[in-house]
Amino acid sequence: QVELVESGGGLVQPGGSLRLSCAASGSISRFNVVGWYRQAPGKERELVARSDIIGGTKYADSVKGRFTISRDNGKNTGYLQMNNLKPDDTAVYYCYVNVRIYTLIREVWGQGIAVTVSS
Repeated sequence: QVELVESGGGLVQPGGSLRLSCAASGSISRFNVVGWYRQAPGKERELVARSDIIGGTKYADSVKGRFTISRDNGKNTGYLQMNNLKPDDTAVYYCYVNVRIYTLIREVWGQGIAVTVSS
């Protein structure tokens, strides 16, 4: 059983910053992948950023240079630092993790956290 706790969302003005956190708990032996996806009203869920255990990262073109994904493997926690936020960044952000529990691989989604960018 893996549980995810997301935090850090909220309302921010354009140009502002937020930092999202995603903490995974359970019998995790390896924190393979952590990622952030988002879904805006009327749109499909899309990848924002993801980080794998060997240090590889991937970003959506729309957030490159503004968002930074990071991780603390010792705490099984991922972070998304979002700077220079724009109204188009308004969405529900979902954390995704791929972890190893004993010999099994589990993929888990968070419940989502709202980010609203508005003046």
